[in-house]
Amino acid sequence: MDYVDIGLWIGQTLLALGMAGAGGMKAMSPREKLLPQMKWVARFPVWAPRAIGLAEVAGAIGLVVPWASGIVPVLTPVAAACLLVLMVGAVKVHVDDGEALHGIAPAVLGALAVVVAVGRSEEHTSELQSLADLVCRLLL
Repeated sequence: MDYVDIGLWIGQTLLALGMAGAGGMKAMSPREKLLPQMKWVARFPVWAPRAIGLAEVAGAIGLVVPWASGIVPVLTPVAAACLLVLMVGAVKVHVDDGEALHGIAPAVLGALAVVVAVGRSEEHTSELQSLADLVCRLLL
């Protein structure tokens, strides 16, 4: 029995559930309903909460589906790394708004994203390097 794999699956599942729940709420709720609960929504563009929510839901799917299906499993650590970027931004927004305590949940989710990204990338180092090379070539 591979306890590391079991632990990573638990981490992926918890992170995916958290991201799907939070992202689904942002993606599906009207801006007016989000404003009383989320102070930051007022100073962001109208489309931003929905876009962030959709990114979180896509990340949640990317955490589980590629690894579970075996189809392009390298996307799982990539999804975790992208969710980490979102969570770093969320922590910064909460701190900037003077709501540091509200930044604890995204910080914990970000830490979990690091564990998943690192844990799942060890098996796909060469594919991640190829993906990074491709992205650099496209950008340059």
